[in-house]
Amino acid sequence: MSHHSTHPGGASRVRRRALLGTVVLVVLLALAGLAAYLTRDGRGPSETPAPPSSSPTDSSSTPSSSGPLTLHTHPRALPVPPKTSDPIAFGKAAAAALWSYDTRAYSQPELQKALRGWLTTEAKYADPDSVDRVVPSPVLWKEMAANGQFATAEVSEGHFPNAFTRALQEDPGAITQAYVYAVTVSGKQSIAWNGSPVGGAESRSTTLAVQCRPNHPCALVGVMPSVAP
Repeated sequence: MSHHSTHPGGASRVRRRALLGTVVLVVLLALAGLAAYLTRDGRGPSETPAPPSSSPTDSSSTPSSSGPLTLHTHPRALPVPPKTSDPIAFGKAAAAALWSYDTRAYSQPELQKALRGWLTTEAKYADPDSVDRVVPSPVLWKEMAANGQFATAEVSEGHFPNAFTRALQEDPGAITQAYVYAVTVSGKQSIAWNGSPVGGAESRSTTLAVQCRPNHPCALVGVMPSVAP
């Protein structure tokens, strides 16, 4: 629910949040991150990075030469961020977490808190509001819980958006500030409820901002308002 304040500081905070969202999820995404991934450990931009040595989550299937790695989520467990330095692997795991919920197993505040735990601890980059908007509201959650509704996710593909890649090729020097990557993820969300254990599935796509500083596990920065191809 939106709240309006007549206090002068309220408007200032709103402006700051809007500015932060613009800077982090547009400028930094356009200029930071991909080149850091390609050049860390002394690699040049023209070199191909080695694939991650481990899968991002225990629920991921083993990749094969015949198809992409696919992530599946399972109900009842709150999402826990993987320990990985691969921004695409992290982005896929984060998308799966954002598309999943189980009203039978935990409360709306518990899910909201768990998803916020995926965010970077660097407050000037983190955009918790964008994550909160993905979680059903308390009122909607109550209605869903009355029907035992839950959702699982199947994530099949993740990549760096074309515009993001081009921007970093034009300005690779911007990598040293935030190490933020744009990652676009595609997959499906399946929803079921009491009396309908199968439910229905819908295609999902989202673009996430992911921070992967050298020698640190990746963390979520925020959810972009639109999908970048």
